[in-house]
Amino acid sequence: MDAIEAIMTRRSMRKYTAQQVSDEIVTRLLQAGMAAPSAANEQPWHFVVIKERSILNEVPSFHPNSHMLKEAALAILVCEDPSLEVVKGRGMLDCSAATQNILLAAHALGLGAVWLGIYPVEERMNGMRKLLHIPSQVIPVALVSIGYPDEKLRKEDRFKPERVHDNVWTVSKE
Repeated sequence: MDAIEAIMTRRSMRKYTAQQVSDEIVTRLLQAGMAAPSAANEQPWHFVVIKERSILNEVPSFHPNSHMLKEAALAILVCEDPSLEVVKGRGMLDCSAATQNILLAAHALGLGAVWLGIYPVEERMNGMRKLLHIPSQVIPVALVSIGYPDEKLRKEDRFKPERVHDNVWTVSKE
C-alpha cells in the first residue's frame, strides 16, 4: 500500500478479532510514530504500550468513548514530555503527528486502529496518569486502540473544495 492509498483509505476501526499483534509489528508502529516530524527535531514524546487486559479494560471507567479497548489487542499511549521541548508549545503538535503516523502505519500493516483523545480532558489525563503511573509533568495526549479489524468500513471522500482558499481568504459563494 502506498502512502496516498493509506491516507485515503484509513478509517477509525472499533471492532477487532481476537488475533494478537506481534512484538515486531508493535516495534514497527513505534518506529513510525518516532519518525514523525517535530519542531527543532526535539522529539518530545514517550510511548506506553499497553497489552495487559486488566489495564485496557479499566480505561472506559474514565474515558466514555473507549469501550473498543475491551476487544483491542493493545493500545499505545502517546505522551508529551515538556522538559524535552526546545521550542515551547510545539510538543502537542509533535505528538499529534506521531499519533497520525501510528494510525497510518497500523492501516498499512493490515491493522485497525482508532485515535482516542486524552488531552485536554482533565479526567482522561488524570485517569491515564493514575492507571499507568505517569509522572505529573508528562502529558498524556492520545491513546491509539489497535487490533486486527473485525469490520469493513467503506472509503469516504472528505474533500470539501469550499474550504480551500487561493492566495487569500475568500467567502464561499453559495
